[in-house]
Amino acid sequence: MRVLVIEDEPSMAQLICQGLSEAHYAVDVAMDGYVGLDYARSADYDALILDIMLPQLDGLQLLQLLRHEGIKTPVLLLTARDGVDDRVHGLDAGADDYLAKPFAFPELLARLRALLRRPPLQLNPILQVADLQMDVAARVVRRAGKSIDLSPREFTLLEYLMRHPRQILTRDQIMEHIWNADFYGESNVVDVYIGYLRRKIDQGFGVALLQTVRGVGYRISAKPDEA
Repeated sequence: MRVLVIEDEPSMAQLICQGLSEAHYAVDVAMDGYVGLDYARSADYDALILDIMLPQLDGLQLLQLLRHEGIKTPVLLLTARDGVDDRVHGLDAGADDYLAKPFAFPELLARLRALLRRPPLQLNPILQVADLQMDVAARVVRRAGKSIDLSPREFTLLEYLMRHPRQILTRDQIMEHIWNADFYGESNVVDVYIGYLRRKIDQGFGVALLQTVRGVGYRISAKPDEA
């Protein structure tokens, strides 16, 4: 899952970024409203964590612009203001949830998980392609009833593929969704992780589900004739 944090206080931004990274989220950070707006427009984020009190463009204005443009990414608002009117204004502007500072980081994580379970993302807790099944909540993967052990990054990659069955995903799409904008690793990191997944979910089974579309990218499909 890829999350955008828009927070102008460096220590708070660092705290959130570190905690989310340790929880296996890909995280981008913007330090003012206009930069955050550009980030939110340019990438497919699963959720936004948005501070209200931002320089240049405040969080409520930013949120209203996103909703006006039809961007429905779930938004968790952060603010030092905890009055009823403040919460109402934030929710009316299009926020999905509201967390007052100071907060306990486990609560932020719990609220984020709750957002990711809600529509409009329509995140099914059980994903299935042929005999490959993923329980997203329990983080369990099985194929033909056999349990498959995946690393956090492999799990996230497989989840992304399974949420788009039969759809060709380019390397750039995968890179942007699974790794954050500051990633400077090897250029073939997507191919490497696809290889890891192939060995775990396809080797030893009758049908290869993970398919390469030469010159384009990858997809997961139960139909062998699409390879």
